Amino acid sequence: MRLLVKNISRIVGIESTGRLRCCGADMNKLDTLDDAWLLAEDGRFAAFGRMDSLGDIAADEVVDAAGGMLFPSFCDSHTHLVYAGSREREFLDKINGLSYEEIARRGGGILNSADRLHETSEDELYAQAMERVREIAAMGTGCVEIKSGYGLSTGDELKMLRVIRRIRESVPLEVRATFLGAHAVARAYRGRQGEYVDLVCNEMLPAVAAEGLADFVDVFCDEGFFTVEETARILKAARKLGLRAKIHANELAVSGGVQVGVACDALSVDHLERMGREEIEALRAFLAREDARLVLGPHHDVGASDDLSVREVEYRHHGDPLVPRQQRFATYVRDLMKGLGVPVVNRYGLRPATGEDNRIAPLSTVRDLDEKGWLNGVTNFNFHMHLPHYAVTTDEPKAIRVLARQPIDTSRPHPFTEDGNAEFNMFLWMPPSGDRAADVLLADSTIFSTLFGADDSLRNFWRNLVT
Repeated sequence: MRLLVKNISRIVGIESTGRLRCCGADMNKLDTLDDAWLLAEDGRFAAFGRMDSLGDIAADEVVDAAGGMLFPSFCDSHTHLVYAGSREREFLDKINGLSYEEIARRGGGILNSADRLHETSEDELYAQAMERVREIAAMGTGCVEIKSGYGLSTGDELKMLRVIRRIRESVPLEVRATFLGAHAVARAYRGRQGEYVDLVCNEMLPAVAAEGLADFVDVFCDEGFFTVEETARILKAARKLGLRAKIHANELAVSGGVQVGVACDALSVDHLERMGREEIEALRAFLAREDARLVLGPHHDVGASDDLSVREVEYRHHGDPLVPRQQRFATYVRDLMKGLGVPVVNRYGLRPATGEDNRIAPLSTVRDLDEKGWLNGVTNFNFHMHLPHYAVTTDEPKAIRVLARQPIDTSRPHPFTEDGNAEFNMFLWMPPSGDRAADVLLADSTIFSTLFGADDSLRNFWRNLVT
């Protein structure tokens, strides 16, 4: 099958050198080609060029882009697109401060979804899921992994996976299916977790494999869900049936999921919001290298106060309606900072000040302390409505240096500004010390993405880090 697309105004993201990866300053380069054509053969790019070079090319299908642009599509590698109804009540519970574990103990979360899915027919489930699939496709997704895990019985898990198969057969997206029967212990097996694991291994997995419904198998290896031993048993049973492992791990506690994932050759280990001693020691050994640099980006910590009126003030300060009154990020990074002795804690979600052109206000920098030139050519980072203050928790001045502070939008009240602060700590540096030969840097996680903007300052920052 040969597909020719012509009259493309611009192809974005072309690659002609055969690179397997890029890093450093090269990550800022996005090559394009204007007034172009592209040929695909059997689902793979075969050739491209400018329209004036397009000769007489044979193709089974010709698409006239009519001046449209051609972009690479997104790959969404962890979704739960197939589900019944909605759990908006639980979103309100989160806003009111209930944790994931508390919602689960109340019978919400995964078990709530399983109840709804059990009452929903396959056709209705398919119809609901297709609405979501069409939405992500319209936003640019071209490849998607869809997990089961809201069935928790053989019949309902197979129902979910058959829906995923129908989706794969109905849309031009690349769709991969993951069997997640070990997402939680079904209500009917409460207090009999071992028997549920038996069901997954001896009945669900063989049934899934017999119909060829899944590409991968996944297990929620975490506190209150499945143990390391149970996870290993399920993954080994799946491997015998030709299913490669994926794992949910370290979301609620240090579960041992990383280690069992490595032992079972897992393709990915997802979530990772907690860190244990073994992971910290491995990173400590990495930081003994002189050529190493560690960039930590703990995000905001909104609503830490138990006083609901204070949470409301914080919410009105940042002004983002999509962020609940309590949203506490960076548990994983906090564990890491504590284990490595980084004397910093992320606090609040502060709105930065902006200028007349609505651009983020320039950083207040301390150039004399910036001995390595991390901020050469850097005047600002990205604008984001709720950025953390990196509070230093040590009185030792040589341990860590605050190199840049961000002015705050003082037109919106906040407890931090009411205490007399007009700026928050935005960029910090821990010089090498003792056995640690590497530099440790802290800046908000939004600098890792162009999602919140990309200008010369951000390019210069990353160039400084890699050079």
